Amino acid sequence: MAEHQLIEDPAARTPPGWGTVAVRIGLIYLAARVVTTAFLLIAAELSGFESRFGPDAGLLDLVLGWDARWYWIVAEVGYPSDLPLTETGAIAENQWAFMPVFAHLAELVALPFGQWAMGALLVSLIAGYGASVVLYYLLRDRIGNTAAMWAVVFFACGPLAALFQVGYAESLGLLWLFLALWCVRRRQYGWLYLLIPLMAFTRPGVLAFALFLGLFGIWRWFTRRREELRPAEVVHIVALGLLAAAAGFAWQLIAGWVTGDNGAYLATELAWRRNWIPGEAQFFPLEGFVSATAFWFGTVWGLPVELGYVLLATSVLAIAAALMFLPQVKRLGVEVRLWSASYLLYLLLVFFPQSSIFRLLVPLSPLWGAFAVPRSTPWRVGVLLACLAGQWWWIYNMYALGNTIWQIP
Repeated sequence: MAEHQLIEDPAARTPPGWGTVAVRIGLIYLAARVVTTAFLLIAAELSGFESRFGPDAGLLDLVLGWDARWYWIVAEVGYPSDLPLTETGAIAENQWAFMPVFAHLAELVALPFGQWAMGALLVSLIAGYGASVVLYYLLRDRIGNTAAMWAVVFFACGPLAALFQVGYAESLGLLWLFLALWCVRRRQYGWLYLLIPLMAFTRPGVLAFALFLGLFGIWRWFTRRREELRPAEVVHIVALGLLAAAAGFAWQLIAGWVTGDNGAYLATELAWRRNWIPGEAQFFPLEGFVSATAFWFGTVWGLPVELGYVLLATSVLAIAAALMFLPQVKRLGVEVRLWSASYLLYLLLVFFPQSSIFRLLVPLSPLWGAFAVPRSTPWRVGVLLACLAGQWWWIYNMYALGNTIWQIP
């Protein structure tokens, strides 16, 4: 069967209307948010003197926790023209690591409430619901109605589902991403000229989308006999790939122009690495994973560093094999598989793996469809329970405790 042909279960032959889907997903999403709210309230109650949030933490304190506070600073005062320095003269953590779209959209939504945290909460909640609906449509034609709805359940209740209720840009970034992937799947490229800049100025990672478009274009060329490749589509894919690449470097150029330091953005990002490895870090592709492997295996765990390198290489090969050969993943379609491969390669090249790795994996959420494909009810319920257990573990560590370097979301 050709890759672009759709694979459906019998239920997909008469798909429900948009209104029915919106209501069903709305009920699922609402139930999931009630559970997450309960987890956050418990975490606030458990927060003590050693926690980042203190013994009197409330829900809005958690909404403003960690990176959310940086987005709030962006909304309040903008970006520094003079980069702050540490006592040793190194560039300190500052707002340039955080893109402006979420911060200012939350500021706009907050106008009736007079409190940025309320705007951030509403943007995250609404964007998370929108992302859930788009995820359903992204997967439905490939795996059918029932499996796509289960994928939404896993997504809404997943280990990182608290991101739908805090002042992080992930919900909004996922909405743009899922819409972009859906447009590519539908071959409706026009909307991407708007979505790609929105992605670029909401969350880092649009360079991975540029790589995805490049790989997708190559795949379309080699499969042009199975699905006609029109000249207009070639033009769109090339132009959008160039736009994504340009947008991926635009923020670095803007930071350099405002501050007068061409390395301002990169130095700002590397400032966070000093929380784990003191001193001035140097960036080059793969350096983050190489350095982190030595740090975690050698310094923290006291294990042979060589073992870490072997496990890293083995993991890369295993993930590549899963994306290429696992039937459950293949059913999701080439767009999801190429995006997942592109994003994982992007992380491998630029990221320093630490406790934020869980949050950085959220853009791989379309892969929840692979967990939803098996039609066994016990399996699906088991995955859901694992999601909820993982969600509580993450909230407890990052919000109830949040007092060590491996408890930073």
